[in-house]
Amino acid sequence: MTRTRAKRSPVEPGLIPAPGGLLDWRDAQHFDRWQDRPCALCERPTPMRSHAGEPVHKNCAETWIAAHPTEARLGRFASDVQAGRRRGDDHA
Repeated sequence: MTRTRAKRSPVEPGLIPAPGGLLDWRDAQHFDRWQDRPCALCERPTPMRSHAGEPVHKNCAETWIAAHPTEARLGRFASDVQAGRRRGDDHA
């Protein structure tokens, strides 16, 4: 008998707020004190990191979540790789 591992959700429950809610990024994992990188959404430099380590301003992430609540709850984010994605196309 073979065991299959349950696929782990990319987002833990409670990490993604309801649309209009605020992210809780007080944990040090959301801050890179060594390097600013371009935000995945606005491309301005930021030391902030998403739950998956993507460079993104907290405000940019909250705005994207409010505009794309279904994708956010499914664990998607604007910077997820998608075939045919064009620069400036901010939906998942």
